[in-house]
Amino acid sequence: MTIAPSARLALRLFTWLGLGFLYVPLVAVAALSLNTATSLAWPPKGLSLQWWERAADATGPRDALATSFKVALAATIIALLLGSLAAFALTRYAFFGRSTISLLLVLPIALPGIVTAVALQSSFLRLGVGLGLGTVVVAHATFCVVITYNNVIARLRRTGTSFAEASADLGADPWQTFRHVTFPLVRSAVAAGGLLAFALSFDEIIVTTFTSGPGVETLPQWILNNFSRPNNIPLVNVVATVVMLLSIPLAWLAQRLSDGAAALGGGR
Repeated sequence: MTIAPSARLALRLFTWLGLGFLYVPLVAVAALSLNTATSLAWPPKGLSLQWWERAADATGPRDALATSFKVALAATIIALLLGSLAAFALTRYAFFGRSTISLLLVLPIALPGIVTAVALQSSFLRLGVGLGLGTVVVAHATFCVVITYNNVIARLRRTGTSFAEASADLGADPWQTFRHVTFPLVRSAVAAGGLLAFALSFDEIIVTTFTSGPGVETLPQWILNNFSRPNNIPLVNVVATVVMLLSIPLAWLAQRLSDGAAALGGGR
């Protein structure tokens, strides 16, 4: 189908407008982290690294960063295990209730975050589980599983079962087939799902607020708690910039891995 030049120009214009709407505020936050003033006034009055130095010496952001890293890492590991196993089971085997399980797996990310957060908090309280770091990890894993599951199952559906069947015909046992054939085919999809799950967990705020207990504060929570304190606004800008510097490369790398997996699947 041929697209008219005017339509192509309009699509490009709206694309750049959308990207500008999303990323210009991020650039502004990064610029304000170098501001000599303590306000959010634009343009910055001067450039200085003083707020970056103060943020490096502050214990609050460092502790919150460590907490976010621990939660994201633990949630990603759980999500990789459960999401990958679920993807293999639902792709390679036919059993009663398979469609229902698939729906339940993707439901946490389809629902509004506030609904998931309230449901998880109520479940923990009814079960008598004290809110803390462990409940945050479990809560994050519930929606991170969706990311890994979707990546792995999409890759498995593109590859089909012909490679595994050929390996079995050549005398390989199931473990050898998985190690030498199946896993190399889905490896990039698993890595992409893990990176996206880590980034999603690292940035999450709504579910974290409802499922964390006293003494647990992630980096997004620290940003939210300190945004209303005028003296801490410059530090908030620095921490927000750090979050962007950590999250954007992860999303980019996950996209590259997904593109590579798609190209591999299409080539075969």
